[in-house]
Amino acid sequence: MSELNLILLGPPGAGKGTQAERIKADFSLLHISTGDMLRAQVAEGTQLGKRAKEYMDRGELVPDGVIIDMITERIASPDAGDGFLLDGFPRTEAQADALGAALAEAGTALSAVVLMEVSDDEVVRRLAGRRVCVKNSAHIYHVEFDPPKREGVCDQDGARLIQRDDDQEDTVRRRLEVYHEQTAPLIDYYEERDLLLRFDGVAPVDQLHVRIRATLASVSMQQRM
Repeated sequence: MSELNLILLGPPGAGKGTQAERIKADFSLLHISTGDMLRAQVAEGTQLGKRAKEYMDRGELVPDGVIIDMITERIASPDAGDGFLLDGFPRTEAQADALGAALAEAGTALSAVVLMEVSDDEVVRRLAGRRVCVKNSAHIYHVEFDPPKREGVCDQDGARLIQRDDDQEDTVRRRLEVYHEQTAPLIDYYEERDLLLRFDGVAPVDQLHVRIRATLASVSMQQRM
């Protein structure tokens, strides 16, 4: 199977993390979560990590150039031989331009951009309904889709369930405003470049996975022709 270089795009709460794990396993891709990558580089004390930490220590955003340098270094590693799945970057058209130029310089290019489409109301329904155990944040419930046996109480350890601050409805809607303002323009950006693949993010998880896998298998086959 040929190399697949992908971007995963969609609003917060679209289920990108769930599908990312499945896509990564299906095609043996290197999953690059820019937040995880940045934290790892800082923790390991790499040269790029030290550069990033200087900005972070001053409370500033890490410049796009540093993030792109980390990405290009990462995709040059042996475990990216079958391709990569980029999650969390780019977020703006300027970042997309810079990423495209960096990939071209590295002798590669994007294969496709996987867009998971979910309405704002559905995002709010998903995120504002989440409840998390105060004792173990890995114990997560949903008031509608996966409620605990006793309201407000964790099934596993009996601790209290809370709604995280970033799951409050007003916070979720602010995050959506930022997405529509900064990131949603990438939909047209990549559609104009014939890279965009649209999927209904409201479809059942397993059905959505099957559709994405079949479509990407076709993209991979076309690249080999």
